[in-house]
Amino acid sequence: MSQLVQFLYPLPAARRTPGAVIKWWEGRRPAFNLIVGAAGCATIALATLAGALPAGFGTDAPPLRFLLGGAAVYGVLANLCYSLGPLAELAMYRVWGDDAPRAGPVLFRQGLIFSVGLTLFPITLVVLGVAFRVLGRLFG
Repeated sequence: MSQLVQFLYPLPAARRTPGAVIKWWEGRRPAFNLIVGAAGCATIALATLAGALPAGFGTDAPPLRFLLGGAAVYGVLANLCYSLGPLAELAMYRVWGDDAPRAGPVLFRQGLIFSVGLTLFPITLVVLGVAFRVLGRLFG
């Protein structure tokens, strides 16, 4: 099995104790931060490049220090949301006991996909903004 498959489809925590579940989630937090951080770097780079386009074509990108400050706040909030994963899994075990699904891998995968998508979403807005400006200059 490839490393990517093992990462995206991990086995759930072997035991259903709070400590085992939290350890399982925390073992994946560094990779989560690296992946979401890389998506954030791509978003910041594209926003900065769009701001550097010739007058009338680029976007009015905020200064880089503002983008980096926003990225730091976003990173903290992403990690707070990540912490809801083990809490949700533990809540399921508390409510349903042994009948609870082993939801850790699914919650992790869905949370990672959502976080990366949300982080990359501003790229769509930047591209649309530049496209509308170009079309406005061509047809306006």
